[in-house]
Parts: sequence; C-alpha cells; structure tokens
Amino acid sequence: MNNDPKHTTKVVAKRLKDITVKVLEWPSQSPDFNPIENLWAELKKRVRARRPTNLTQLYQLCEEEWAKIHPTYCGKLVEGYLKRLTQVKQF
Repeated sequence: MNNDPKHTTKVVAKRLKDITVKVLEWPSQSPDFNPIENLWAELKKRVRARRPTNLTQLYQLCEEEWAKIHPTYCGKLVEGYLKRLTQVKQF
C-alpha cells in the first residue's frame, strides 16, 4: 500500500463509504472545529489593521498584538469549540 497521504486519504474515504459511515463535509482546517485557526485569524486581522510596511514592522506588530490577546479570549474559543462539536454530534 502506498503511504502517500493523497492516496491514503482516497483509500480511507472509499472504505468509509463502503461501510456506510456518514462523513461530514468539512475541510480539515475548518476554523469551525479548530480553536487555533480562530486564534491565528484574530492575530492576522489585528496585524493587518495596523498595516505593517516591512518585515521588521510585521514581526514587531505580531509580537505586540499577540501580547494583547487575553487568555480569556482563548478560553472562549475552546468553549465555542465544545458547543459546535456538541451541535454537530446531534446532527
């Protein structure tokens, strides 16, 4: 069997279909199910709003904006994840 991920994915998808497992149509990097992706999106939004003009400034703004993200924001992302996961499990 080939260990190339794109081939493995096809094999797994076929097997799941063969045994009639319902698979949700969500991309693996969907922010709906990935609190880290939501966190990176928030950082990106904040840095982009400050319009860095060079790599040094980009680095500095990333550090500044990262420091401003409060831990409770991260907690809310995780709480939201659990809520969405529960909703999907009911589907």
